[in-house]
Amino acid sequence: MKLIRLELARTDEFPEGSHAHGYEFTAPLNRQGRLDVDAWRKARKRCTVRRFWQGEDDEFGFLIHTASGEWAFSYGPGEADDEPIRRLEDHIFTAGAYVSITEHDGKTRPFKVASIVTVK
Repeated sequence: MKLIRLELARTDEFPEGSHAHGYEFTAPLNRQGRLDVDAWRKARKRCTVRRFWQGEDDEFGFLIHTASGEWAFSYGPGEADDEPIRRLEDHIFTAGAYVSITEHDGKTRPFKVASIVTVK
């Protein structure tokens, strides 16, 4: 299992990106750095997420695979709070890689992999 930290990449609002806006989530990765779907199925309750956003309370939830086949961060029952992660299974998670997440407000924002550490 890996703890992956994503930080907001450059946007119009944050031209330099932001260390104070992002996500930390736990997920199993294979040797190539991709999400290990089979391992996720076995450990899905351990695949948690924390959304941190300066000026807002942290949100806590889970990495889920939706009925429509997409991956998302989910903070409660139902789909209203889900934040889809575009093509998550295709991403190679290495420091400096980018991930796009559609947030609560419907905007898709880029995030940069800031760190990856092994957790038990």
